[in-house]
Amino acid sequence: MKLLHLILAVLVFAGPPAVSETIATGDLGLVIERASGSVLLVDQSDRAALARIEGLGDLSHASLVYSPDQRFAFVFGRDGGLTKVDLVERRIAGRVIQAGNSIGGAISDDGALVAVSNYEPGGVRVFDVDTLEIVADIPTGSKTIGLVDAPGRRFVFSLWDADETWIADLSGETPQITKIAGIGENPYDALITANGRFYIAGLFGEDGLTALDLWSETPEPTHVLAGYGRGEEPLPVYKMPHLEGWALTGIEFVLPAVGRHEVLWVDARDFKETGRTATYGQPVFAMARPDGRQVWVNFAHPLNDTIQVIDTVTKEVVHMFKPGPAVLHMEFTPRGHEVWVSVPDAGKIMIYDTQTFEKRGEIDAESPSGIFFTARAHRMGL
Repeated sequence: MKLLHLILAVLVFAGPPAVSETIATGDLGLVIERASGSVLLVDQSDRAALARIEGLGDLSHASLVYSPDQRFAFVFGRDGGLTKVDLVERRIAGRVIQAGNSIGGAISDDGALVAVSNYEPGGVRVFDVDTLEIVADIPTGSKTIGLVDAPGRRFVFSLWDADETWIADLSGETPQITKIAGIGENPYDALITANGRFYIAGLFGEDGLTALDLWSETPEPTHVLAGYGRGEEPLPVYKMPHLEGWALTGIEFVLPAVGRHEVLWVDARDFKETGRTATYGQPVFAMARPDGRQVWVNFAHPLNDTIQVIDTVTKEVVHMFKPGPAVLHMEFTPRGHEVWVSVPDAGKIMIYDTQTFEKRGEIDAESPSGIFFTARAHRMGL
């Protein structure tokens, strides 16, 4: 008995057994370095770069999504590469070349499947997140764009070369495909609202957008803002707006107008136009601060050195500044106290306070483009 007491005393005073270092990922993010085929691991709170992970191929038009536990990123490269990046071990955990030219992707709501949208050969391919083995091949005979995740292990995407949006349901043994015609001419990108109800596609071949109510048993296309530029000569489009960067502020969408120097305001309940705000150039991203009070807008070439901030109550520009040459992408911290801005021609990521607009820091990066914080893991469509 004395021996047992002695052993217990030793265990108590010795403390808990040694454990490996705990690495939290909730404060991290990845920045696409498009010219070098690498991603930069960054820390939001420290406003610092932690590591560079190389060997991701052609990232000239790249995006990524995160696993639900925020440990893994799945990077979609323009060369058809799908790369799995381990943020904890700071390395590539897997990579496959799944097509000739891909244009983005999405992860299922349960985090089990990752889907890739392809230009060449077209269609969508779906992979197991653990092994990167293909589980579904969905040919479309068209370039596919606007791929998003939807509730119920579904993916929604549109066909550039056809007047259609498809819904792929992968909740069963084999994919169930619903094809919806009448979307419009040349859908070029799309978004899904945060509650998963509305899928909205932008149209390049005609003025306007098309909305689908995914809560409907048989979704029918609703055309929105048809002819918003009627009677006006459109300007040359140097860079297409990104619909993922559209803003939902309260009950209104704020949308970049294709080929025009303005953003459009639309009532999110009935999709009717409620106003317009003239902007410095052709908007590329019109992104809402997480609280919805501001919209930050950047612009296409040759006016791409500038950002404007619009107050969503007055719909007026309240601040304008020039971070540097070729402002490309913006990302808010999860609660919106800061915004990170990529300025590839300066080789910098600039960090600004969203209340005072003061610069809080900068990070050197190799031709940075997309900035993706891990908080995206818990938001639909991102």
